[in-house]
Amino acid sequence: MKIGITYDLRDEYLAQGFGEEETAEFDKIETIETIETVLRDCKHTTERIGNIKSLVEKLAAGERWDLVFNIAEGMYGFGREAQIPAVLDAYRIPYTFSDPLVLALTLHKGMTKRVMRDLRIPTPDFYVVEDATQISQVNLPLPLFAKPVAEGTSKGITETSKINSYQDLQTVCLNLLQTFRQPVLVERYLPGREFTVGIVGTGNDASVIGVMEVLLKEETAAGVYSYYNKANYQELVEYRLASGEIVQACADVALRAWRGLGCRDAGRIDLKLDEDGIPNFMEVNPLAGLNPIHSDLPILAGLAGIDYHRLIGMILTSALRRVGRK
Repeated sequence: MKIGITYDLRDEYLAQGFGEEETAEFDKIETIETIETVLRDCKHTTERIGNIKSLVEKLAAGERWDLVFNIAEGMYGFGREAQIPAVLDAYRIPYTFSDPLVLALTLHKGMTKRVMRDLRIPTPDFYVVEDATQISQVNLPLPLFAKPVAEGTSKGITETSKINSYQDLQTVCLNLLQTFRQPVLVERYLPGREFTVGIVGTGNDASVIGVMEVLLKEETAAGVYSYYNKANYQELVEYRLASGEIVQACADVALRAWRGLGCRDAGRIDLKLDEDGIPNFMEVNPLAGLNPIHSDLPILAGLAGIDYHRLIGMILTSALRRVGRK
């Protein structure tokens, strides 16, 4: 089977003058190389396609693939993760992971939480601040938490994201609006433990491969899993496979969210416990990072006894079964 690989290579964007944080979600060459090695080990022929512009050029030249392994994040707009899947749909070329509807919806954390409320899945009360005039309209009890509405990799999250006064809310929101030029999600801060749930599969075939607790070490900013802390997780964060009754509680909420949103093949659901110990939906990553060393999903899988080769194989098997190829 001929499998193409779509991705955004971080070094290419850095060479064009983009900043470290702007390109934080993009992939390093070792991720592409490792995925390609696994696919070839599975007896498939691979081709590195690259980003959406490269994809369009290759399609226009008449190139086609039996399947595309898509990990491209995109650069611009709320639909940036959905762009390549939308193009592939137009050419009826199957691909891994979620479709354009899911990827566009879930990139916007506010829209996603509205769906969670409709599904009656616990999630903190929230307000989406579209511009500076709306900050004073936030009517939620302190403490609060603020972050850009459509970023990943904890971009825009710092020690100031946990807000203890409405004056600080004004300052933080204004800074985020100006820096990221997108709305700000303000939600009630939850004091409980933090988990991420790894899921493989689609619909009724989806299953939880592990529940991982995120533990901040003493030297980190208290209560804030920030961009800096995540980037320096080996020194500042401990990842631990959860055990006991909390595992089933987290798995139940995560699977309801995964299936309710229509996510496919593999990804992560981030949860946090409220004051009563109930897992609350925080956000979903249906296009989870796959760096074999640094990304949460491979780390979680490894803690659960699933090596990287097997994880990629499970994702590929899910996609092929879903499109009727295996």
